[in-house]
Amino acid sequence: MAAPLSFSVIVTNYNYREFVAEAVDGALAQTRAPREVIVVDDGSTDGSPDELRARYGHDPRVKLVFGENGGQLAAFQRGLAAAQGELVCFLDADDRWGPDYLRQVGALFEARTDVDFVFSDVRLVGNESGTQGYAKEAVDLGYTVLGTWVRARWFGAPTSALALRRRLAARVLDLPAEFVANWRISADNCLVFGASILGAKKYFLPTGNVDYRIHGRNGWWHEQARMREFAAQFRTRCLINHYVQRMQLDAYALDLAKAEFKSRARPTWDDACLYADIAMRGTSPWWKRVERALTILLRGLRARRQPVDKA
Repeated sequence: MAAPLSFSVIVTNYNYREFVAEAVDGALAQTRAPREVIVVDDGSTDGSPDELRARYGHDPRVKLVFGENGGQLAAFQRGLAAAQGELVCFLDADDRWGPDYLRQVGALFEARTDVDFVFSDVRLVGNESGTQGYAKEAVDLGYTVLGTWVRARWFGAPTSALALRRRLAARVLDLPAEFVANWRISADNCLVFGASILGAKKYFLPTGNVDYRIHGRNGWWHEQARMREFAAQFRTRCLINHYVQRMQLDAYALDLAKAEFKSRARPTWDDACLYADIAMRGTSPWWKRVERALTILLRGLRARRQPVDKA
């Protein structure tokens, strides 16, 4: 029997002294213990560094990383540079996990050696309540390269609900300095979009164990209207295009729309419409593009009529 995969948990903190200990303690209290918890303090000025040193400075399970304020993406990179686990999970300092999160995620990665990227649902706590997730049940998304490239589709979750194989995380976070400066907040975009374009297989696993705290100082949560404006969408497109150029994608890749669609275990009608549109943008003769689009839509209709397996 293969040895269990090991986890590195990267907690990023900037002026969240009132929350960070709860995040770290929750990571340490997992029913499946991580190999290490790496706390990256991104130049906090609220006393967080002293608090972290006093509480965890002598705990061998915790690595403390301090540096000047560089933003969220820089903190991700510093944390990953210190990581040794085979799987990497990210946790914002103002969020927290229930005790069974790593056990569920680890079991999936071990059962599905082809899966590179796992994301979970989140429970809203603090100033709001409710649950947000990709679907009500687990979903094998397969590959999401073309859906991300063409439509900038978000196949992921907030930072605290993301887990990647470390080798993938290293590729995703290999970004030039200008991107580090541009992604001081909402750097989970780099993880989500980058993993898709770099060819990761993705899986949505609702765990019910990620608490996403809503409070007065959240980054993207309070900027959602602005994120729909041109500047934010342009920044996202530039990020996606960077990964596209690295992978040397061109218009001929659009002819693979049917193949990418088939990598989904249970496609939705929305998936079918997305990939039919992509198929029609390809370089093949018009009749071939129409044939592919119709095949995609027919499979989407069949999947839509099938009852969902609750097992």
